[in-house]
Amino acid sequence: MESVGGEGRGDTSSIRQVILASFIGTTIEWYDFFLYGTAAALVFGQLFFPGSEPLVGTLLAFGTYGVGFAARPVGGIIFGHFGDRIGRKNMLVLSLLIMGVATFFIGLLPTYQSVGILAPILLVVLRLFQGFGVGGEWGGAVLMAVEYSPPGRRGFFGSWPQMGVPAGLLLSTVVFAIFSRGLSEEAFLSWGWRAPFLVSILLVGVGLFIRLRLLETPAFLQVQESRTEARMPIIDVLRTYPKNVLLAMGMRIAENGTFYIITAFVLTYITEQVGLESSVGLTGVIIASAIGLAAIPFWGSLSDRIGRRPVYLFGAVFSLVFAFPFFWLLDTGVAPLVWIAIILGVNLGHDAMYGPQASYFCELFGTRVRYSGASLGYQLASVLAGGFSPLIAVALLTAYGSYIPIAIYMSFMALITVIAVILAPETYQDDISETQDAERQLIAERTGERPA
Repeated sequence: MESVGGEGRGDTSSIRQVILASFIGTTIEWYDFFLYGTAAALVFGQLFFPGSEPLVGTLLAFGTYGVGFAARPVGGIIFGHFGDRIGRKNMLVLSLLIMGVATFFIGLLPTYQSVGILAPILLVVLRLFQGFGVGGEWGGAVLMAVEYSPPGRRGFFGSWPQMGVPAGLLLSTVVFAIFSRGLSEEAFLSWGWRAPFLVSILLVGVGLFIRLRLLETPAFLQVQESRTEARMPIIDVLRTYPKNVLLAMGMRIAENGTFYIITAFVLTYITEQVGLESSVGLTGVIIASAIGLAAIPFWGSLSDRIGRRPVYLFGAVFSLVFAFPFFWLLDTGVAPLVWIAIILGVNLGHDAMYGPQASYFCELFGTRVRYSGASLGYQLASVLAGGFSPLIAVALLTAYGSYIPIAIYMSFMALITVIAVILAPETYQDDISETQDAERQLIAERTGERPA
């Protein structure tokens, strides 16, 4: 296989190896992460918060779901620091290991009936580890893909680790659906829900085997050879790229926040409010996830041709105008229309933003602080948006008994993203290996020389 970025050197991997490793690794990580969301919507309320009204139990379960998002910026900061200091590859391996072990132990947890209050406490602790691991995962995976990509193809190749999201969502939803449908309700609540968590350890073994075979990216090797790594990457990125960190956060709000309402909260809404079986929502999520495997690379590739901003802006504007129609379709109670609502929200709104997102966020920062900058913008927004959007949606539904405040909330998130995209620079033709002006001060501080 032809190597890229290494000018024939033997110390780089091929782009095919890198995107395959990034895709498989992120698929496994997101399988673990999404599995929790499905379980929170369908069973955790009964098993870990019994004695509550159905919506209240689900609200508490989604509260533990949001805890994982609160831990993601911590993972992004720590993994970003060491990823910019010692390299991308080692952080990828460590994040996958942490995530996989935490997910496996969730499958072994005793329920409230067995150990009382200790059960939800342990659930929260393991969710924190899940969030910590996935917080470091994204930055490393997309940097490996983007920094290995040839010029003019970063959007396409950078979309491959992004495809791990629909692949992981598809895999987790299918596995959960198999066990929930194939077992009686009593058997599923007794032991069936554990199986999807326990089998994840086998997937982690596969992911580790693949990731350990990768080598460091050419862009970071150049920084290492020049001995100009950032001393304190998180502090340095906030000093040199504060605007871009804020823009990345704003661009992430709608993509992340609406996604978890459309794929996680929707399961609660159609069962508690519309009166449909949860399987209807699960089927819609499965279909949208399968389509996403083609839609995400399509949008990423399109951004290579016409630019990141117009593609990203389309997704944000669509999410803005689709907030109310989404619920109109759900409220019909007609399964195919529910599926269409989920498909349009995910594959047109979310995927148009998520496809070019990896390359766009990486291009906003210089090599020396890229892991930290991209991770910080991405993960901080995850707390403000995706982490608590299902929780907020359930709370609004409980308080008002209507979708209207939820749709307004989704529209508000989309408006923030529209504004951020308009303010962001276009980057698709930039040379990401070239030292950016903002980095020159960092290099001067590292070498003691006056900046050029």
